[in-house]
Amino acid sequence: MAFLGNGYCSSGSEGEDEDEGMEGYRKGGYHAARPGDRFAGGRFVAQRKLGWGNFSTVWLAYDTLLNRFVALKIQKSARDYAQAALHEIELLSAIAKGDPTNSKNVVQLLDHFKHAGPNGHHVCLVTEFLGDSLLRLIRYNRNKGIGLSRVKEICRSVLVGLDYLHRELGIIHTDLKPENVLLVSTINPSKDPVRSGFTPILERTVSNQYSGSVISFSEKMLKMRARRAVAKISLRRESLGGVAAEMEKERSLDGISLKCKIVDFGNACWGSQQLAGEIQTRQYRAPEVIIGAGYSYSADMWSFACMAFELATGEVLFAPKTCQGCSEDEDHLALMMETLGKMPKKIASSGIRSKDYFDRHGDLKRIRRLKFWPLERLLVQRYNFTEPDAQGLADFLRPILDFTPENRPTAAACLKNPWLN
Repeated sequence: MAFLGNGYCSSGSEGEDEDEGMEGYRKGGYHAARPGDRFAGGRFVAQRKLGWGNFSTVWLAYDTLLNRFVALKIQKSARDYAQAALHEIELLSAIAKGDPTNSKNVVQLLDHFKHAGPNGHHVCLVTEFLGDSLLRLIRYNRNKGIGLSRVKEICRSVLVGLDYLHRELGIIHTDLKPENVLLVSTINPSKDPVRSGFTPILERTVSNQYSGSVISFSEKMLKMRARRAVAKISLRRESLGGVAAEMEKERSLDGISLKCKIVDFGNACWGSQQLAGEIQTRQYRAPEVIIGAGYSYSADMWSFACMAFELATGEVLFAPKTCQGCSEDEDHLALMMETLGKMPKKIASSGIRSKDYFDRHGDLKRIRRLKFWPLERLLVQRYNFTEPDAQGLADFLRPILDFTPENRPTAAACLKNPWLN
């Protein structure tokens, strides 16, 4: 798996769409890469597509100079996409420069260049090849939670990365979530080109297996979609025959390396040059962002706590929705208060959008009845945690989920928390 800025979708797993669609392959859009295509004067050879996003596609590539597999991100060619890629390169270059031993648990940029194609000039980024996302790990275990010992191990890795970004570099990630943390190795060894003994493709080999004639890219995409549709139908039919019960069984996570790295800096910013507008994916968005009160490194910490809860339980902590007579933002704030207690009036009134949601007493205008369900009780009653386990996890998460951003512990402070050690 690889990194993708601005709307990541792993090939065949994280998104609802099967692929990026052909409409994006036009002037200013995606580059139509194929296995065997060469980049950077022939050094990097495309092997297979790993994923795609609104801004780019990512390919497994082979570095012929250093004889290793890498991830190749090919940005759309329009000016705005190119500018976004150059901003990401600036941040990733600083990250790589400050981590010469590659020990800070953040993805390493190896190279960058421009590639000319039919749809324009595409900025390309080359990073180390990494494994599956934490979202894939959660889903691999049937959304049942991965066990607290594993949660602690992953938390330690992520906190080392956040401490490096925040304290040493002054970078706010702004979009921390399970999709944007990748395991160093794949869950399935057969998907790892090194462990599976994959022989690199060094020549372009896109031909019609039936007639021997070369097929167009659009024809190839249509054939792939048809095969996937048939496979989906077959899988549904099999599930009716008893496979569904087997799928419910919890998978073993033994033997899977949990060392991981933070990826995707397409939305990241310097702490001194914050991005305008809304940041963070909805479920991991901090309250200060929702009410428009500004943000800092502590917004990443809020996202981290939401992610830790999801690893432990298999479900997101806050899943807001639009309700009758209220917005998704209001429902989100209500869910936060039901779990964490009432937001202090000083914080509730501190944002440019506060008056849209709160009255002068600091109460929500349109959601008057809250059903309080504290974190410990939630863990015990809904997720069947033991009392000691629920208390330990809640004691770790609650300070990070403080409504007052300045009160949240830093990543460095969290690393010293007894629960992690």
